[in-house]
Amino acid sequence: MYGSGARYVSRERLEAMLDSEWEQLINQLNKSHGSNTRFFAFVDTISARNYAGTNEPHGWVGLRFQLQPGGQPNDIVLHINLRDPSNALEQEAIGILGVNLIYSVFYQLEMKESFFENVAQGIEKRIEIDYAEVRGVAFEGWDQRAILAQLVRAGLAEAVYFPSSGPPAPPIEVLHKRAVVLAPGSFEHVDPTHAAIHEQLLASGVQQLRGELDENDPAPSGFFCLSAMPLREIDSPPGITNLLERIDALHRRGGGVLLFRERELYSMTALVNRYTKEHVRFIVGLSLLVRIWEYRFTQLAGNLLEALSRLLAQNVRIYAYPMRSGDLQQAIQNLSTIDWRWTDTDGWVSALQLHPGAPLGHLYDYVLASNFFVPMQIPVAQINS
Repeated sequence: MYGSGARYVSRERLEAMLDSEWEQLINQLNKSHGSNTRFFAFVDTISARNYAGTNEPHGWVGLRFQLQPGGQPNDIVLHINLRDPSNALEQEAIGILGVNLIYSVFYQLEMKESFFENVAQGIEKRIEIDYAEVRGVAFEGWDQRAILAQLVRAGLAEAVYFPSSGPPAPPIEVLHKRAVVLAPGSFEHVDPTHAAIHEQLLASGVQQLRGELDENDPAPSGFFCLSAMPLREIDSPPGITNLLERIDALHRRGGGVLLFRERELYSMTALVNRYTKEHVRFIVGLSLLVRIWEYRFTQLAGNLLEALSRLLAQNVRIYAYPMRSGDLQQAIQNLSTIDWRWTDTDGWVSALQLHPGAPLGHLYDYVLASNFFVPMQIPVAQINS
């Protein structure tokens, strides 16, 4: 009905469906009803949960509509992830989403800040919206990047993706069956000096993982990971404008950015492992490693032990990037913790030279010896600089 395509569940398929349904609607009804009727066409293409529950249910949803009879069409395109445990419940949730969406575009467009929360009303825990695009005069003044960031801030998506070039895409399209390197951080400093450090950090992680893969394997993908939550629980969440400024600074260094809802690394592991069983590597500086070790995971019954078990899934490792001794000293002081000791090599400290006090030191030694933490070498160029 909608022409040939590489995949049934794809954006290309959805666009073909929208064009076909809209053309049919106009051809059949515009002459008799077009002067006093606002038309709309709702379409979706879904990969529902399979019988064994081994796939990742997701799909594309589209709506084309007129604001007034005879007006120009406007489009809204969504990518969704389905979280219900059965086909019947998934079908019900998509029906609710469709009704909400149609109602919202006709009666709630002026509520731009809460528009997608209205669309997801009643199905917040059942459907994730991790991509949205709006087109047409009905959405004049809407910023797609701000829309994506708001999806995360509103709790409607676990993560959204901002590429360094080209249009945004849902995370599944850049993570599916790929080996990935994730560079998490707050990235509060947007100056060129810090941006260059971030670029070098991610590039080092990608190079390290490339060395682990077979020669014929596809090259790993690298992403900066930013959280919409503050670094400290006592702080307020960063605003949308602030988040976009940090993303822009990372883009200038050529890095794609995954914006996550949560700040804990194990939440990032859970999201990425939805879409790939290939190698997943975090690359972190020693200051972030210390922060992880000192953080009290009070929301988890097993605290740090449970957090580590969630984080270090079978395909996950952490590359520990070395740090200057003076910078490490300052970072540890800022964390108000003193029970760490280290030695350095020409002013640089590696993960092997860093040790927390007992009893955490025993656990630290274990994850190092088990290769869950992979100490990276101090680059010769940095030693000589």
